[in-house]
This record gives sequence, structure tokens and C-alpha cells, in this order.
Amino acid sequence: MRYGTVAIAPELAAELDVVGPIHDEGGPQPMKTDQAVYAFLSTGAEAFRVLTGGLRLHGPYSFRSVTFKAIERRADGVFEPEGHAAPVYVVEFQAQPNPAAWYNLLTKVGLIGEADPARDVYGLLVFLNERDEPGLPSGIGTTDPPFKRVYLNRFLPQLLEREPDNPYVAVFAPLVIERDEDLRAQAPRLWHAVQSAVLPEPVRITLSEVLEYWFFERFRNLTAREIYAMLSRLTPLEETRAYQDIFAEGEAEGEARGEAKGEARGEAKGKADSLTILLGQRFGPLPEWVRERIATASVEQIDAWLRGLLAAPDLEALIGTVTSDGH
Repeated sequence: MRYGTVAIAPELAAELDVVGPIHDEGGPQPMKTDQAVYAFLSTGAEAFRVLTGGLRLHGPYSFRSVTFKAIERRADGVFEPEGHAAPVYVVEFQAQPNPAAWYNLLTKVGLIGEADPARDVYGLLVFLNERDEPGLPSGIGTTDPPFKRVYLNRFLPQLLEREPDNPYVAVFAPLVIERDEDLRAQAPRLWHAVQSAVLPEPVRITLSEVLEYWFFERFRNLTAREIYAMLSRLTPLEETRAYQDIFAEGEAEGEARGEAKGEARGEAKGKADSLTILLGQRFGPLPEWVRERIATASVEQIDAWLRGLLAAPDLEALIGTVTSDGH
């Protein structure tokens, strides 16, 4: 399946810190979502459908932010039809209680409508959780109002089950999967959904960055190495940031140790640590004899194992078999 895209204007900005389902020590921590949400929306029509609970854009649309200079306000999520008669959609994302949320949306819809009253302008207020709904302003309650509300917590978990391979759905998992253990278990599949989908490369990069960003926000107690390892089990290792970061850290560690204990020993230790992590990421927990063999290997041997890592079908094919004395 090929997912639709629209023309993108890159004026994205975010100024608010909002609270999402981070379960760190000491209770929920502030989780920045605005910038990632509007970056997600900028990828096009499929992102609009996922975030709005199934609404579809018909015909080409462009996405942009609109600044109202007279009152120093800004609408970050505006979808405008290109070359055809269709509604303009103003999307606002709300992830924390705000009693003025509807009035904020009303203001922006009114200002855009005032600039071009011949167009129909619709407002969409997307709540991460329905408990943050402040209630509609009085007088807005017709059978088909121009303002609609969307609760991600109501439909996204079901959408994750129905469309497990949809990359636009996968990137929102860190916001709606409440248990850290469940999110950890699904992390490789979520990453794979983004990497394996048929997407324009700029869209894939944006979705990958959004997913990475929310994992970093969710698991603030983990290192970058641990988060990349969590995400990339199903991704070719040489293409991951984890692979590149680990090699860079290994070289840096080798240089640092070399200054103190001898360059050769420091380089070997740094590369040995990198190889151990990458082997564990590729093949799972390592037996003790493999760890011992790596610890005593030369730099040249470790380099050879690193070069052969991606092509090896199993540990034994790369490292060799265990000897009779268990080494």
C-alpha cells in the first residue's frame, strides 16, 4: 500500500510543554508533543486521517502554519485545498487540560475565515485523552457543528490493532500504550513498520524522527544506546543510528583508554564493547564463552568480526564454536 502525501510548507514551530503518558520515577513527567505532532501532520493526507479519527482530505492539500501578526498568535496545523473547492481544516492538538482550548480554536478559525470568507473553514480539536475536554462553549451544539473533537485514547489503540503495519499509526504508539513493558515489547515492530513501508524518503525520515523523539521523551531514564537498541532489532544494523553511534563511542572510548593505559588496549576494549552490544542486538543474550573470546581477541580479530557481523547467519558462524574446555 502506498500512502498519500501532500505539498508541505516547513514553517513548523512549538512553544508548549505538555504532559503525556511518561511513567518515569516520581510519576508523570512533562513530555513535549507539539513539535512532533505538527511535524507528523506535515507528512500529508494519511497523517491527517490517522490523527482525526478517520476524516479524509479529498483532492490535493498543502499544510502550513499561519501567523496572525495583529494579535501575535499562530495556527500550526492548517490544511488548505490546492486548486479545488474544499474546506480548510485548522487542527489543534491538546495533551493537557486547558479550559480555553475551544476558544483558542474558535479564534484561529475565525481569523482564517475572516481573511477569506468565501471559504468554508473547519476546526478540529484533537485531545490525547478525553478527560482533558473542557466542554463546548455555550451555543455550540448543533447536529452538524463546524467544530469536531477527536479523542486519541478512544480509537488509536484499536487502530494499532487493525492497521499494525501503517507507519502513520505506529508513530503514535508511545502516546497511547500506557505500560512501559508493552511499549518495549512492541518497539521493534513499530520501528520496522516505518522502515519497511512504501513511503517517500523525506516522509520516512520525518516519521522516524517523530517515533524516535517520543521514545526518548517516554524513556528518559535510558541512554541513547539503549533506546536505539530497543527500536532497531528488525532494522539492518548498518543503517541504524545505533550502529553509527556505537562505533563512534567505541572509537572515542578506545582513544580515551589509550591515553591512560596504552593505545592498543584502549582501542581493543572500546571495539570489544561495541561488538558485544551489536552481537546481543543481532542474536540475543550472548553465552559466556563468546564474551570471553571477545575479551581476549586482538583489534584485528575484532575488526574482522565487525565486518562479518551483518552477513553471519548465527554466532557460531561468526565467532566459532565452543571448545572442549568451554572457551
